[in-house]
Amino acid sequence: MADTAHVDSFARDNLPPQDQWPAFLFTRPELQYPERLNCAVAFLDRWVDEGRGDEPCLISPAETLTYRELQDRVNRICNVLVHKLGFVPGNRVLLRSANNPMMVAAYLAVLKAGGVVVATMPLLRAREIAYPLTKAKITIALCDHRLAEELERAKAIAPDLRHVVYWGSGKPNSLEALIAEASPEFAAVDTAADDVCLIGFTSGTTGEPKGTMHFHRDMLAICDAYAGNVLRPEASDRFIGSPPLAFTFGLGGIVLFPMRVGASTVLLEKAGPDDLLPAIMQYKATVCFTAPTAYRAMLAKLDGYDISSLRKCVSAGEPLPKGTFEAWKAATNIKLMDGIGATEMLHIFIAAREDEIRPGATGKPVPGYEARVVDDEGRTLPPGSIGRLAVRGPTGCRYLADERQRKYVEDGWNITGDTYLMDEEGYFWYQARSDDMIISSGYNIAGPEVEAALLTHPAVAECGVVGAPDDERGAVVKAYVVLRPGHEPGTELTKALQDHVKAEIAPYKYPRIIEYADALPRTQTGKLQRFALRRIAQEERSQAGAAGVREAV
Repeated sequence: MADTAHVDSFARDNLPPQDQWPAFLFTRPELQYPERLNCAVAFLDRWVDEGRGDEPCLISPAETLTYRELQDRVNRICNVLVHKLGFVPGNRVLLRSANNPMMVAAYLAVLKAGGVVVATMPLLRAREIAYPLTKAKITIALCDHRLAEELERAKAIAPDLRHVVYWGSGKPNSLEALIAEASPEFAAVDTAADDVCLIGFTSGTTGEPKGTMHFHRDMLAICDAYAGNVLRPEASDRFIGSPPLAFTFGLGGIVLFPMRVGASTVLLEKAGPDDLLPAIMQYKATVCFTAPTAYRAMLAKLDGYDISSLRKCVSAGEPLPKGTFEAWKAATNIKLMDGIGATEMLHIFIAAREDEIRPGATGKPVPGYEARVVDDEGRTLPPGSIGRLAVRGPTGCRYLADERQRKYVEDGWNITGDTYLMDEEGYFWYQARSDDMIISSGYNIAGPEVEAALLTHPAVAECGVVGAPDDERGAVVKAYVVLRPGHEPGTELTKALQDHVKAEIAPYKYPRIIEYADALPRTQTGKLQRFALRRIAQEERSQAGAAGVREAV
């Protein structure tokens, strides 16, 4: 590794041992990076230096920023961090906001100042926020004032957090007030290409999220591998999409990919299907990123909206059904570009260009990546066999101080936790998740985390949470609950349990279906057999069950 620019060496000190890293491939010319690299320069400063500073960069209902205006704001935030908050390179900074220009400016400022971004979903509750604060020993947080309540609660149980600055409050100590007094000049810190600049926390399959550590060069690699070779955007493109920037899918698709080519992007704080369609028409967006669920929902709402400006649509976050692909193609004449990525890999590593799409298949390895299907011993399986997906390329898994590194990386390959089949032509076909993660409307929801929240309710003795098949969402969270004596199942209790989960963890994780049972299937050693519950859920998809209650959605 090159000499770090980090004064605070926590991130590098807590990388896994290098013998546990995956192999990194930089065989293609576009993936050759210098030893010294600050990715904020490549995404932002270069366009000003090249005379394109007055071109639009960030567009939102509240404001539009050119590249020059964004650079001015980023530099001022850098100076606030350094001169007002005691920031030094290598410090981790928590960011909390919906998708808006200030969130992007804060993100780029942390990168430019040589820091490490830790972005969190806006819907997370205090307990969920406190985990990354503590795990990454975060001392500074920048946050939209509308999300202050949960962050203040988290601050009380995260002793490392010393400085919290809110924007949008209009108060004298707001971020806007501080940057108004700050200098618009700031020289990017001379970071190493392999200095950590992002810790993306996963949803976690055991209730303890994993911090995935990514370098400055990784931020460029996902643009130059996937976007450059598969998506192929142009400077004239205008991006739009729904994923939160705290998801690396959203970070790449809505911010990094457009800024890598000097394009513009539309940032929507609310980006459901009812919001995306009018925004696409209003802003004449050309590239859309969202989940298959959203494309399915938009199909029924296309009448009355002119979305002829769209030329590319990317689908990821959950498997893309062939029927959705065909229906979208028939309605818009656009082929949905499917892809699979992972927080550990930062972004998409299997996909297909429009002229190579095979409906129903995820695609082929993105140029720069290699993929194969392996058995439980890591041996490559022949085409047509179902097995574990293994991948390697310019990005890969490096967990923050986590023994689970040994499980994700085997013999230099990233084992993603997905089950796949590769056909004779090298196309990869998704089969299922290999773990207990529930993918619902593009969100990753850990069943054990929902179980833990339910078990804090006094009526719940035992519970098991799995994904139940759902035509609209792909899957919904379903809980099998054993009640304590003195409690009776029913609509009132079901709503109380759902509300309880919403108050404990992010609301989108709550069980949309609750079924009451006398006992749960367990192994002889007492372990919950979630596979048995998943089988039951499959069999019961057409009925809620005699004691189950489903919320209307």
